[in-house]
Amino acid sequence: AKQIKKPSDAVGILLPMFVDAVVESFYVIFLNRANRILRLECVSIGGMAGTVVDVRLVYKRALELRATGLVMSHNHPSGNDRPSEADDRLTEQFIKAGKLLDISIIDHVIIAGHLHYSYAEEGMLTR
Repeated sequence: AKQIKKPSDAVGILLPMFVDAVVESFYVIFLNRANRILRLECVSIGGMAGTVVDVRLVYKRALELRATGLVMSHNHPSGNDRPSEADDRLTEQFIKAGKLLDISIIDHVIIAGHLHYSYAEEGMLTR
């Protein structure tokens, strides 16, 4: 299985998922202890202006797969790669839930056309 050693590894895997996407969708890469990919799944497909992600369902899936790390990703069809307040809140929820279950959030990547924003690269996961 492919291994994610740095944020750009995740971006390379995720970019093709969002080529020409006109609606917002949310993908999760489930990782094992060695950051090898167990699964890549689309967990939500939304409308033009957002998608709803159920944190509990993502963690339920992570537990089923015995994942110890997650890379979350969604796209901004608008082409703006900056995270919204809702993106920040969701990331925070994932981090808090992950702490209790001992599942790390490795990154949250926003893809906007050929641009991307990585919470890990920006140092936004250690707050």
